[in-house]
Amino acid sequence: MTRIKHVSTLFLALGLTAGLAACAPAGSNDAGEGDTAAECNVGISMPTRSLERWINDGEGLKEKLEAKDCTVDLQYADDKTDQQISQIQNQVAGGAKILVVAAIDGKTLHLLQTDAGSVGAARHVGTAAMLGLGAQWIAVTDADTVVPAGWLVIQLGFADAGYELVLGTVEPDAADLSAEHLARWHAEHRLTEGHPHIHGANMAFSARAYTAAGGFEPLHVHEDVQLVSRIRAAGAGWTATDRMRAVTSGRLDGRVPAGFSGYLRRLGA
Repeated sequence: MTRIKHVSTLFLALGLTAGLAACAPAGSNDAGEGDTAAECNVGISMPTRSLERWINDGEGLKEKLEAKDCTVDLQYADDKTDQQISQIQNQVAGGAKILVVAAIDGKTLHLLQTDAGSVGAARHVGTAAMLGLGAQWIAVTDADTVVPAGWLVIQLGFADAGYELVLGTVEPDAADLSAEHLARWHAEHRLTEGHPHIHGANMAFSARAYTAAGGFEPLHVHEDVQLVSRIRAAGAGWTATDRMRAVTSGRLDGRVPAGFSGYLRRLGA
C-alpha cells in the first residue's frame, strides 16, 4: 500500500509514467515511421463523480489515451480513500503500466525532502527516487511554475512517437513584470516548434536516456543544459516544442545570481 502512495505522490509532483519510451534512430531528433509504441496500459483514479470537474478530466484523458491505442481503466472512488487505494492496487495487478492519480486525501502523499544544497543535486535526488520506483519517463518542473492542461498527455504523445527527450517552453508570469520588461523578454525568445531553449522548469526524458547520460550533475546552475547536452550527444531522439508552454515566476530576486531570476533582472536593467 505504501508503494502505491509513493507512486501517486511522485506522479502528481513530477510526472511519473512507465512503459512509454521508445527510441528514435540514433543521432536524429525525428522519430522513425517504423517505430512501434511500447505497451500502453493506463490506470486513471479520480476522487468522485459528484463534481463535474473530475468527470470531465477523467473522461477527457481516457478519450485521448484510447485515441492513441492505449488500454484505459478509469475508476472513481466515491471520495473514499481506502476505496481509491484498493482501486489503484487492482489496476497495478491488472497490468497498468501508467498511473494517473488525483488523490482524495493529500495527507497520504509523500513529500520527498533533501538538503542537497543545489538545484542539480535536488533534481538528482528526486529523479533517483522515481527511478527506484520503476519510472520509465520523467517529467520535470519547478514549484513556482504552472504547467498547462494536458502537459503529461502531450509528453505521452511524443514518447509514443519515439522521442526520449522533450524540451518545453516557458514564459515569465506577466503579473510579475512591467509591460516593457515582458516585451524585452519576448523579443529575446522564440516560442515556437523547434525552439532553441532549455528550461529545467519544463522538460521530460526517458529513464534510459537519463541513465545513459549520467543524470543531473550537482550544479547550482545550468544542470538542465548539461544534462540535455549529454542526452543529445548520446544520440537519443529529441524534440523542442511550444505545445506545452509553462508559466514561471517572474521574480527578480532568486537564490542563484546566474539563474532565471538573475537573467530577468539583467534584461530589465
